[in-house]
Amino acid sequence: MTDLEKAMLEIAKLAIEEEFVGRPLIDKEYYISRFPELARPGAVFVTLNKVRGGEEILRGCIGSILPTRPLIDDIIYNAKAAAFSDPRFPPLQPHELDNLEIEISILSIPVKVEYTDKEDLRRKIIPGKHGVILKLDGRQATFLPQVWEKLPDFDMFFEHLCQKAGLPGNCLDYHPEIYVYTVKEIKGLWKE
Repeated sequence: MTDLEKAMLEIAKLAIEEEFVGRPLIDKEYYISRFPELARPGAVFVTLNKVRGGEEILRGCIGSILPTRPLIDDIIYNAKAAAFSDPRFPPLQPHELDNLEIEISILSIPVKVEYTDKEDLRRKIIPGKHGVILKLDGRQATFLPQVWEKLPDFDMFFEHLCQKAGLPGNCLDYHPEIYVYTVKEIKGLWKE
């Protein structure tokens, strides 16, 4: 793991700790002076997993699809949101930190996929590599590339993605807009 990757995990941890202690802990100038790339626009997803007996159980996941703010700010915002504002889970509690894994996914800029039908799309999507954004009728959802590990089947992956967007599981039949992106993944246990 590079020093920059270690610093990004440290920033995510400190962002969460700030909420528990109620005061600022992150010296942004310090981090940016060491790693100027943190000041450049970036988009990340922060995923929190509970680790039990080698199994990862989702505890929160929030992120940005497009780089609209400095990378350091996106990490801070999404780490706090994953810990305390994911509507699927109650806010994170201090006692949960012992078994917590933090995963930061740095997203590439999404690229629109031009396709004629489901079979053409099947040929253009690379499972395990592509994160996918699906848009239809004013609704949208995304799955990070890591979701392919749990949903390795193309049809099942897209059925769940359609449902995540609040659409019928067969929404690919209605030719939604599809965008793909890749991620650079950084993982670390809270207690490292």
